[in-house]
Amino acid sequence: MVVHQPCHHLAGGVVMYRPHPFSWIPACGKRHASADTKPLGGYPNGFVVATLCRHQLPADNSDVAWLWETCPECNVKAHELAGIPMPKGGTR
Repeated sequence: MVVHQPCHHLAGGVVMYRPHPFSWIPACGKRHASADTKPLGGYPNGFVVATLCRHQLPADNSDVAWLWETCPECNVKAHELAGIPMPKGGTR
């Protein structure tokens, strides 16, 4: 069993808080989740991430991208990784 540590120590003593073993990232018209290591400052535009729905997608950090619909498959996998049940009647 892997125990997730919510803080990651980076070069120079910087500590990045990450409460779950995944991060949300907008890509290709939806908000996806990825377990890839998140760079300090977030994923830059075009940075390719492996998503929880098993795709390799380029990040989109535009302001409007964060308003996109959540990928249903990533949402289910993210809830599983976080140990939180899905809300009844939905995958969003």
